[in-house]
Amino acid sequence: MKLLNPAGFWIRFGASLFDGIIMGAPLAIISYLILGESNTWFTTLGSYLYFILLPVFWVGYTVGKRILGIRIVNIDETDVNFWIMIKRHLIAGIIYGFTFGIGAIVSAFMVGIREDKRAIHDFIAGTYVTFYPPWQK
Repeated sequence: MKLLNPAGFWIRFGASLFDGIIMGAPLAIISYLILGESNTWFTTLGSYLYFILLPVFWVGYTVGKRILGIRIVNIDETDVNFWIMIKRHLIAGIIYGFTFGIGAIVSAFMVGIREDKRAIHDFIAGTYVTFYPPWQK
C-alpha cells in the first residue's frame, strides 16, 4: 500500500520537541507546585493522557504536530481512535522499555531510512504520520 506523503524523522522530531515544551514544561511546573516534585505520577499520567486522548479528539494532531502540519492516521487513511492510540503510545512504550530504549533508537532509524517513514509504534498500531490534513481525504 502506498502511503500518502509520510512525514520523515526531522519534522516528527520537531513536533516532539514542541510537544515536550508546550505540554511537558507546564505539567512539570504544576506538579512541582502541587506535589513538590517535577517528575511524578502526575506528569506521567498527564503525558499519557495528552498523547493518547488529544489525537483521538483532534483528528490525529497533538499541539506540536498541528504546529508543523503533520498528523497521525491509520494506514487506511481513517482517523485514529482510542484503542489505536493505546497501542501506539502505551504498548509501544512498554516494548521500548523492555528493550532499554534500543527499540526507540531502531524506530528513529526506521523513520529516517524507510520509504514509508513508519516506526515500530506505527507498525504496532497500524498508523503512520502524514502531511495531509483531514479535509483532504
